[in-house]
Amino acid sequence: MKYMLLFYASEAAAQQVQEQGQAIAAEWYAFMKEANDAGAMITTNGLLPTSNATTVRIRESKTLTTDGPFAETHEQLGGFAILECADLDDAIRWAEKIPHARYGSVEIRPLWSEG
Repeated sequence: MKYMLLFYASEAAAQQVQEQGQAIAAEWYAFMKEANDAGAMITTNGLLPTSNATTVRIRESKTLTTDGPFAETHEQLGGFAILECADLDDAIRWAEKIPHARYGSVEIRPLWSEG
């Protein structure tokens, strides 16, 4: 089953972690290599800060756009990975290896099946 792992953290915490440079980068590369080598990784990517976000709503047949994310929260969506996992327990094991889990959170969501 395919699972999307969504990476959340406050942008301030994420910035502090990024300032660690090589150490955090090595952890991310290790996670990605292990997931790729295991055949679990389908895709992964990070997102630019919420200052780059645009939210679209349709109200009374009119398109409304707003700068920024949909909701004000203390944590923002910072990236994602889509993994092929045997089950939820397997997805949890992968989520535990994602650096975001230590300073933010990782939400696990199954994808709709294709049939």
